[in-house]
Amino acid sequence: MNPVGTNSDGLAQKKADLSLHSSSESAQPAATPALSKRRIGPNASLFGYTVLALGFALFIRFFIAAPYVVSGASMEPNFQDWNYLLVDRVTYDLSAPQRGDVIVLNLPEDTNRALIKRIIGLPGETVVLSGTAPTVTIINSAHPKGFTLAEPYLDPQDLGGASDMTVTLGPDQYFVLGDNRKVSADSRLWGILPRSDIVGRVLLRLYPLNELSALPAFARYAQDSTR
Repeated sequence: MNPVGTNSDGLAQKKADLSLHSSSESAQPAATPALSKRRIGPNASLFGYTVLALGFALFIRFFIAAPYVVSGASMEPNFQDWNYLLVDRVTYDLSAPQRGDVIVLNLPEDTNRALIKRIIGLPGETVVLSGTAPTVTIINSAHPKGFTLAEPYLDPQDLGGASDMTVTLGPDQYFVLGDNRKVSADSRLWGILPRSDIVGRVLLRLYPLNELSALPAFARYAQDSTR
């Protein structure tokens, strides 16, 4: 994932000196000089509006939503190279990430690198990968014997990669996978994802225009409805 991609202006103030004329008996205030009127030209107004707009855009970029461009095959067939995405930074300040959410994250071992993945395991759960596909089994308090995760968003041709592992997650820890399991570098390779490294949820796909959508490749699971 590649993120798509301040100026200050001060005003000098002139101090008007007030002179005090005095006599032996009393002091009378001097007349206040007329204040000169400074007219703000169109260029100054344009500059001010530009600075304001830039500040507003940067606020949105870093605190509300951020644009990203997909690069790589780890989320095929659901996301392709050059997909232009808008990532929501606010939702996870109000509620916890959910299984099935497609997120942008900062790679824990190199936080300057952004990745796009899907949340599979939630805090406190045990994730079991088994078989050559591999099959994903989730064990949690609601399903102590575990349940197999149904993932209809996967292409059978994209199954594979690292398998046969069991991972138990602590508080604020997540297990993420790419939809293209054969090639994805995800929690199977670099480990668990701390909550602090989640940038946000993929909210919109803006390009290509024929794939414009909200919450693209969104998924929810029947077993989670009982929790």
